[in-house]
Amino acid sequence: MAHKAGFVSIIGKPNVGKSTLMNVLVGERLSIITPKAQTTRHRILGIVNEEDYQIVFSDTPGIIKPKYSLQESMMSFVNGSLTDADVLLFVTDINEEHDEEDVLEKILNRDIPTIVLINKIDKALQDQVDEKIAYWQEKLNPVSIHAISALHKHNVDGIMDLVLDLLPEHPAYYDKEEYTDRSERFFVSEIIREKIFLNYQKEIPYSTEVIVKSFKEEQLKNGKGEMIRISAEIVVERDSQKNILIGTGGNMLKKVGTEARMEIEKFLDKKVFLEMFVKVIPDWRSKKNYLKSFGYDN
Repeated sequence: MAHKAGFVSIIGKPNVGKSTLMNVLVGERLSIITPKAQTTRHRILGIVNEEDYQIVFSDTPGIIKPKYSLQESMMSFVNGSLTDADVLLFVTDINEEHDEEDVLEKILNRDIPTIVLINKIDKALQDQVDEKIAYWQEKLNPVSIHAISALHKHNVDGIMDLVLDLLPEHPAYYDKEEYTDRSERFFVSEIIREKIFLNYQKEIPYSTEVIVKSFKEEQLKNGKGEMIRISAEIVVERDSQKNILIGTGGNMLKKVGTEARMEIEKFLDKKVFLEMFVKVIPDWRSKKNYLKSFGYDN
């Protein structure tokens, strides 16, 4: 049988469940997930390998009208994922009030086979589901429409077969041992950022960037296995944000550090020593030189 391979971009508005879906399809926890919108800032690839195919899924930031340079960079990641896509998975929330013109602008005039996934149906009535299916059939006339719950893994099994039918014959783009294009350091910074999103409110999560400054493997003193020593810098925009992030007597930063370390140990399957520092860079989200150094150039 001929080998198939291709790129599948998962796109949609913020907070519709794109990252949850990607993790389910790939079978690995690659994308961080929080209840807050715009948690995903980068394009993250998740690769599914079998003997006769390779599917390269792209999780992308939620499509918005950008207000500052960081958001412009996030939207450039979305545009990049559309440029090389063989298949689009357009994820929409069952509760979305048809306010998705900015998404449609990006996909309507592209000749890419599109599958519409109506997500979060676990709390919806059948009439609501039927109405949405009819709406998207008329609006997009996609290859197919599925009503799913990515969180509960409901109705997602058939998506892989459908995607595979649409992929071209092609050699693998990545080594068959790879399951992502990102480094361990990247995922460590994302895990810390996820804990910040989960522990702080208002502008703090959106004003924060995490940079892993060092990542060193060491032998444990008892000689039984390895430990990874990680030093991370949390960047914020103002001194007041730094104070909130650290908390009284450092209690909040300690909480984030403990939660992040436990998650990182699970991810790397090794003991971890994690130290974190907070640094203020005024208005970093609007400064192209900092954005570039933080990896936001497409």
